Amino acid sequence: MRLDKYICKSTQLSKAEAVCSIQAGRVSVNATVAIDAALQVHENNTIELDGVQLKPRAFRYLLMHKPAGLVCSNVDEAYPSLFNLLDIDRVSELHIVGRLDVDTTGLVLITDDGRWSFHITQPANACPKVYRVGLARALSARDIDELVAQFKQGIRLQGEQRLTLPATLEVISSKDVRLTITEGRFHQVKRMFAAVGNRVASLHREQIGDVLVDVDEGQWRYLHDTEVQSFSLAQ
Repeated sequence: MRLDKYICKSTQLSKAEAVCSIQAGRVSVNATVAIDAALQVHENNTIELDGVQLKPRAFRYLLMHKPAGLVCSNVDEAYPSLFNLLDIDRVSELHIVGRLDVDTTGLVLITDDGRWSFHITQPANACPKVYRVGLARALSARDIDELVAQFKQGIRLQGEQRLTLPATLEVISSKDVRLTITEGRFHQVKRMFAAVGNRVASLHREQIGDVLVDVDEGQWRYLHDTEVQSFSLAQ
């Protein structure tokens, strides 16, 4: 974690105030004055401000059921930010773990723990994401076996040479499927179906790892400790 972020997380100082405190020589790391706001520090370091040892606030881990029409951004853009739904302190410290398009609904994870979110989004960790997909074109019985095999083998997306990683396609009905992927390429689900001659009419993320979206649309809750740890333990 950057030193300025550590100070913000341990005090009521803004980022600008934390940087000023560092540059003024008021902060020490392991008994040595530190004047670089970007210095990487860890919780096992001894960090003091004006001689008082700092201890960061506990990390927060949230689950939200994102409605359509909200953007996964910390600020309002062309559409309002989903952070408007949160009625908690220091919302600006939070970030989204794996964004959804404005028209996509479902599970969003939110945290202020950068190491945790990095672990989830790292492709090498192959964290599964499960989507319910409504299709514009109905699948025929002949399509189904071929599509399941294609998704399992990997799909070549337009403009890319590397195939997608193997994905699991479960056909629920002719226009309703469930797709499990372990990557997070740009608009990946929509582009996968476009590559096989179909179009996504609706998209909903049901699950990330072992965590299911279990609150009503527009609602959120804190993750349980076991849910938080499930991502750290998954490989």
